[in-house]
Amino acid sequence: MLSVHGREPAAVVVEPVARGLLRAGLTPNVTTLVGTVATVLVSVVLIPLDHLVWAALLSAFFAAFDMVDGTMARLGGGGTAFGATLDASCDRITDGALFGAIALWFIYVDGAPSVTVAVTLAVLVLAQVTSYIKARGEAGGLRIVGGLIERPERLIAACVGLVLEGAGVSGALAGAMWVLLVGSGITVVQRLVLAARDPHAHDRMAPPEGAPR
Repeated sequence: MLSVHGREPAAVVVEPVARGLLRAGLTPNVTTLVGTVATVLVSVVLIPLDHLVWAALLSAFFAAFDMVDGTMARLGGGGTAFGATLDASCDRITDGALFGAIALWFIYVDGAPSVTVAVTLAVLVLAQVTSYIKARGEAGGLRIVGGLIERPERLIAACVGLVLEGAGVSGALAGAMWVLLVGSGITVVQRLVLAARDPHAHDRMAPPEGAPR
């Protein structure tokens, strides 16, 4: 939801930052890579070391690069196919690092029940599936926009859980994972329904490379 409705309000802050980075000589792709490396390091280092509040705050800060690089591309005359592919791929990497690190925290720091770890890993998988449905559908000419839990909501829920858990609210992070499990499951269904109802859903596609014709 926020990925659709949150862009215009965020532009007040994002656009000046994007213009500044462009003036400094950075490209959108470099900005994407810097944000990805920083976010992954924050997740895999700080969360397993139990610095949950700092991990949440820094993750939220570097996640803003996901909006900045796209704005930089738009201000520079429009993005490229490679830039969009790089951005989407890096998003999947950072999501995997975040929820993988949370799973490690549950196992080695919190000593959480196995079901909590399983829920966290399920959220990781559903996050990838949610994004894949949109990417694969759009590659086939379908329009898949929206859903209950998109990437911004997913990151917000995880960061809120990290902050609360780090501040001493026991069970907050596990609760966030359960919320994301349910919400992500609903989103996967929503996107499959959107794909099925698209006017081009039943258009014939060319066979894959190497398949007999």
